Amino acid sequence: MKILIDVPVEPSALAVLQKMPGITVDVIAEPVEATRELPAAQLADVDALFCTFPPANHADAKALRWIQVASAGYTQLFGLDLPARGIRATNARGCFDVPIAEWNIAMMINLGRNLRQMVRNQDATVWDRSAQFQREIRGLTVGLWGYGGIGRETARLAKAMGLRVHVLTRSGRTGPRGDVYAVPGTGDAAGTLPDRVFSAGETKAFLAGLDFLVLGLPLTKATEGLLGEAELSALPRRAFVLNPARGPIIQEAALLRALREGWIAGAALDTHYRYPMPPDHPLWSLPNVIFTPHISGSSLSPNFKTRLWDIFNQNVSRMNRGETLLNELTPAQLAGD
Repeated sequence: MKILIDVPVEPSALAVLQKMPGITVDVIAEPVEATRELPAAQLADVDALFCTFPPANHADAKALRWIQVASAGYTQLFGLDLPARGIRATNARGCFDVPIAEWNIAMMINLGRNLRQMVRNQDATVWDRSAQFQREIRGLTVGLWGYGGIGRETARLAKAMGLRVHVLTRSGRTGPRGDVYAVPGTGDAAGTLPDRVFSAGETKAFLAGLDFLVLGLPLTKATEGLLGEAELSALPRRAFVLNPARGPIIQEAALLRALREGWIAGAALDTHYRYPMPPDHPLWSLPNVIFTPHISGSSLSPNFKTRLWDIFNQNVSRMNRGETLLNELTPAQLAGD
């Protein structure tokens, strides 16, 4: 198997890879997180490509059998017609479960205790010991819309902190996970942690009982604009919305209206509608919003590279043995469905 690597190297993992029998490795010296064209000769006999974005001239990789992308999102693979070309694809799902779940818990505590206002009070030397700053999240209900790795690790942490966990999935099931990557000791592999599970036809009932709504869905044709005025107004006025998934899953105008008119208590937003968000956008200054610049989990997370290379090396071994790959994407997923 000839492998072309266009991601930052983890030296110890690369050394392990290079010792695997039957493996030839070509490492691009200056990897980039962008689409670019590579020399056709470099792609000609490549069997596996490890990258963030496939090269613009990916069609020159005539022998390509597998692409491993260095991101949990995979929209960069849409339109490449990979299944028809006999090319398998896997993503970096699982690398960010821990940091994003921790961001979710941190935001629930910070929103619940109105930390944003406490910081403003500190800056203005205001001494205010109001009850709003002393709220507990224990005993509250968090709703996870989607129950992938991030949802499962958030559920594990939330249950340990005494929250009730409600889950909404298309099928209404949270059963055992298949061949997906997870950091050992994290998540809910058996799917047994939720206190209640709702199906796609029970969306309003799911939303009506929440103190926190956490989005854990990929951005697809089906999920873009999934939350609009009807869904946001179905939440209790006490509820907070957390979006570490993708900004456009929530309709922008509906979110602004819900925040301004008090349909919901507030929001924590780590994914956005434009990158960077323009400085005059109202989400920067709304008093009931915590606004972070897509840092809940990224390639700068301290354990990202180690976990990413762990996925890749495990998949190389699985590929050689003819086994199912970790985080393998289905033809429907690659079509954006």
